[in-house]
Amino acid sequence: MPWTDACATDAIEEEDVIRWDHGGRTYALYRSPDDQFFCTDGLCTHEQVHLADGLVMDHIIECPKHNGQFDYRTGAPLRAPVCTALRTYPVRVEGTRVLVDLP
Repeated sequence: MPWTDACATDAIEEEDVIRWDHGGRTYALYRSPDDQFFCTDGLCTHEQVHLADGLVMDHIIECPKHNGQFDYRTGAPLRAPVCTALRTYPVRVEGTRVLVDLP
């Protein structure tokens, strides 16, 4: 599968998240404090709320509805009520563009 152009690198602030809709699905794109980019499914696995509305800090995304937490680098659930991991997607940067490898 070809890599999909998601956004410009400057569209995501350091230690922040944005929503990205593509192909009928919602994704979340993150920029870490060490200037790396990550992509996960965009909806919380507990309540299907948009993670882009949540709080990002120290490689963690907190769901805006029930404060469940995930490590956005791995998708691992970190704090209840979430117990199912987020799906993650490979990301690379080419120049000033963020590309995602989607299934």
